[in-house]
Amino acid sequence: MELRVLKYFLMIAQEENITRAAQRLNVTQPTLSRQLMQMEEELGVKLFKRGKHSISLTEDGILLKQRAQEIINIEEKIREDLSHSDDMLMGTITIGSGETCVLSGVAKLAASFRKENPKVMFEVCSGIADDIKDKIENGTVDIGLLKEPVDISKYEFVRLGQKEKWGVIMRKDCPLAEKEYITPKDLAGQPLIFAKRESVRNEIENWFGDCYDNIKIVASCDLIYNTESLVKGGVGLALCIDSDMYYDDLCFKPLSPMLETGTVIVWRKNRTVSPSVNSFIKHIKKCLECIV
Repeated sequence: MELRVLKYFLMIAQEENITRAAQRLNVTQPTLSRQLMQMEEELGVKLFKRGKHSISLTEDGILLKQRAQEIINIEEKIREDLSHSDDMLMGTITIGSGETCVLSGVAKLAASFRKENPKVMFEVCSGIADDIKDKIENGTVDIGLLKEPVDISKYEFVRLGQKEKWGVIMRKDCPLAEKEYITPKDLAGQPLIFAKRESVRNEIENWFGDCYDNIKIVASCDLIYNTESLVKGGVGLALCIDSDMYYDDLCFKPLSPMLETGTVIVWRKNRTVSPSVNSFIKHIKKCLECIV
């Protein structure tokens, strides 16, 4: 299957109309229809459901769209990675990160790196840890920021010194908002919003100790903005890392005993990276050594 044909497919999926897609691609409608039919015959599945005025993706089509976009992204990244001269680094370095204050420190590293390498661009891809690891595996992300605890056996890594504190996000009219710290007993019987990641849940379970049997989990969420929306709407109290990004009517109370989490910068083991990525990794290590 050619990349050209995958790009045709993605344009049809985007436009939901073969005529419009053909115009965008500057090919004839019969040519595009024929390419689509050949693709369906080659794969042995129907990719689109035909309507009178538009077409929509089948379940197989949705899967192909996801995979095709990944392939196109990798192709574009290969071109960028190889677009460098002997005396100047070029291309795009893609960083995968969750919602974390630590990213601001990495941003400073990126800024100092670009002063010496102005032709290098950075792209930040947001997502939860599992998504970032998947993208590192398929090559669409070069470097990931992962919160601990996390399995890093597949990666080269450097550990950042900055720690982030766990606490509880609550509405300011919550009775617990008067407290300076939140203890496990304070949360007994309260409706709680937890993170989805099992390793993170295990950390929280250990923090609760004997009180864990008395907690009430009512929702799970990984992205801080969505979590805050649940808290603001009255769903419950959220256990999460302090982000300094809250609605005015919400507040953050740290846990007691204190619970902290670290962050690691990771990249794939035993994989050749572009000169730009390799140079940036060396820059990160050098800067962190100076801090230590």
